[in-house]
Amino acid sequence: MSALLPADQQARLDEPILPGVADRSHRTRRTRDAGERSVISASDRKRPGVRVPLTLVQILILIGLLIAGLGPLLWLLKAAISPTQDTLRDPLALFPSGVVEWDNLATAWNQGHIGFYLGNTAVLALGSMIANLFVCTTGAYVLSVLRPKWGPLLSGAILATLFIPSIVSLVPLYLTVLKLPVIGADITNTYWAVWLPAAASAFNVLVIKRFFDAIPREYFEAARIDGAGHLRVFTTVVLPLSRPILGVVALLAVIASWKDYLWPLLVLPNPELQPVSVALPKLAAKSELNIQLAGLFLALLIPVALFIVFQRSFLRGVGMSGGVKG
Repeated sequence: MSALLPADQQARLDEPILPGVADRSHRTRRTRDAGERSVISASDRKRPGVRVPLTLVQILILIGLLIAGLGPLLWLLKAAISPTQDTLRDPLALFPSGVVEWDNLATAWNQGHIGFYLGNTAVLALGSMIANLFVCTTGAYVLSVLRPKWGPLLSGAILATLFIPSIVSLVPLYLTVLKLPVIGADITNTYWAVWLPAAASAFNVLVIKRFFDAIPREYFEAARIDGAGHLRVFTTVVLPLSRPILGVVALLAVIASWKDYLWPLLVLPNPELQPVSVALPKLAAKSELNIQLAGLFLALLIPVALFIVFQRSFLRGVGMSGGVKG
């Protein structure tokens, strides 16, 4: 039968097959086929009876997600530039009186000193992020790379703290910042009272540890053969390979600090040090509702903008199950 085949097909049949080539091509084809599998096959998607309902369902889901995600933010913008009576009388109507008051944003910025309090918030968020990254990365490095004998016990203790409600530890934590152990200093009315508690995050330690576990151990062994110590391995090998997860943890720390209200209210009674989340209720006490909502909208712009800018890195880091593919 080989004589009946065309010359080009016969030439391909006569080519020698290198060892492993057939296996790799089979695995590649099997991986591609597995990646293309779904609940509805490609042939079914081409049928009008399946394609039309599926498209409608996708459109409805998209609309629902837009309403749930952008709806509150867009309503806040509408209420911020509307008269107070319009918001109270018909909150879901789109400018029922036809009046748009863009000056509310400038009034809230000046009257509520939003810019000053946003600066305080940025300092608190930056310090919390740095402290969180330092503590969580070093803790994860000890548990994942150094692996002491008591490592599993410490990992279990860290995991157990996730089941403790934060309100339960509020009073002990407040008593701790009133009088620090050993030195006995009172750090209330200082940024350290916010930075230090924010540094210890059990969730971030476990997330970073899982990422470190996926880094091939050969990298650490090669660095140690070259004479690198633990500190150099940490700074020149582990941290550069962990930039995706470090970006995610940094963004989570910034958002958590930005939205925190109760703890800064307790440890920062000085108005000159308070963040915008604590200052906004004071604006509500001396301003109308539309000015208060305008201040809320201005306070939301920065975290929303941060997520929009870094959303690709954030989603990639969150969805990453392994650290390095080698």
